[in-house]
Amino acid sequence: MVTHFILLGIPNTDGLQTILFFTVLTFYLCTLMGNLLILSAVLIDSRLHTPMYFFLCNLAVLNIGMPSIGSPKLLTILWGQNRVISLGGCVSQAFFWHLLGSTECLLYTVMAFNRYVAICHPLRYLIIMNWRVCALLAAGTWIASIFHSAILTSLTFTLPYCGSNVVDYFFCDIFPVAKLACADTHILETVSFTNIGVVPMTCFLLILLSYVRIIFSVLKMKSGAGRSKAASTCGSHMTMVTLFFGPSALVYTQPQMSQVLVPAVHIFGNMVTPMLNPVIYTLRNTEVKAALRKLTGPHMVAS
Repeated sequence: MVTHFILLGIPNTDGLQTILFFTVLTFYLCTLMGNLLILSAVLIDSRLHTPMYFFLCNLAVLNIGMPSIGSPKLLTILWGQNRVISLGGCVSQAFFWHLLGSTECLLYTVMAFNRYVAICHPLRYLIIMNWRVCALLAAGTWIASIFHSAILTSLTFTLPYCGSNVVDYFFCDIFPVAKLACADTHILETVSFTNIGVVPMTCFLLILLSYVRIIFSVLKMKSGAGRSKAASTCGSHMTMVTLFFGPSALVYTQPQMSQVLVPAVHIFGNMVTPMLNPVIYTLRNTEVKAALRKLTGPHMVAS
């Protein structure tokens, strides 16, 4: 019975460990700093206590958690230290990776719905998107993702592991670990296809539908300022949606390149995208920039 696993690290990167160590460390620290600034700015500035920034705070929490799942262990591996991870640690990595990934997917869908209501039904926005609804939507994304992750993780780690315990990857994802199982993984593959393939595709289609309606509403606006504000807030969200779904879509549309693409997509989603989130929202949002100036400026007083 396997009691621990050995992580080999990022595939095909022999001789690059030192460069990768400092790259991963830089990305991780920048991610933590940027998203903590976003959280602090929204919590401190009362003008940002709106549904849009409430969901943005949820996204910042996800972007802090996602790289924190695998980056510390990856840094240890790259530094040439212990590659061993306990069975419990491996289960935790797989569970929280899929929990946060699923939550982020659902959260982007909820944020698209929020933008749709704000632009297409502005007079009813505060009635529809009241704090009770926002809390239920946010809680729903987390609860649904807990069930999603619990099912995948339990199916993976109830399989018998009686042979090799060497995982040819840099963290305990479901598929690299399941390759080591001494049993048929057909049920796991079927459930994984539904949870990891069908659900995100449905979310993407819902987001696309929301933005089709939003574009029609923006084109009908007579005010140039209204169009500019709508384009600014939606542009930030659509950029993050593209960064989230785009690399994954590349993996599914280019299966012959999956061995090369999958590690790159995981690294991008685990380190690069969480770091870019605060940059994208800060550069395109004057309200967030004002809150950050208030937070980091020499005079931190209420306006």
